[in-house]
Order: sequence, then structure tokens, then C-alpha cells
Amino acid sequence: MARTEKLTVLIEREGTGFVSHCAELDIASQGDTIEEARANLIEAVELFFESASPTEIQERLKGEVYISSIEVAVG
Repeated sequence: MARTEKLTVLIEREGTGFVSHCAELDIASQGDTIEEARANLIEAVELFFESASPTEIQERLKGEVYISSIEVAVG
């Protein structure tokens, strides 16, 4: 049975579509909808894991990613 990885995804609007980014692997994709951008990113990440060597996976896979917010003065 294949193991699974839980990865962090950031999706943001860009123009009329959406860009999705996997922080741990620095892989990005896009789509016309949030769901499409997410599905396309899943496909891109799966293709990476299928084609990359174990060494490349180890080098690119970041162990910890933190998402936070900040508050700054504007103007």
C-alpha cells in the first residue's frame, strides 16, 4: 500500500482564474475555478512523485511549513 503525504496548499485568485501552490514542494498549477486549480495541483504533485528520484523528493520536500497572518499599518 502506498503511503500518503499531507501537504499545504495555497490557492489565490489571479486575473479571471486561480493559482494553486504546494508550499512543501514548491509546485504550482492553475485553473478556472478553485476546484480545478486544486485538482490540477494534485495531478502535478502526483506526477512529481511518480517521476522524481528519491533523492530529488528528499531535497524538495520541506519538513515544516507554517501559515500565519500579520497585521501592518497602511498609510
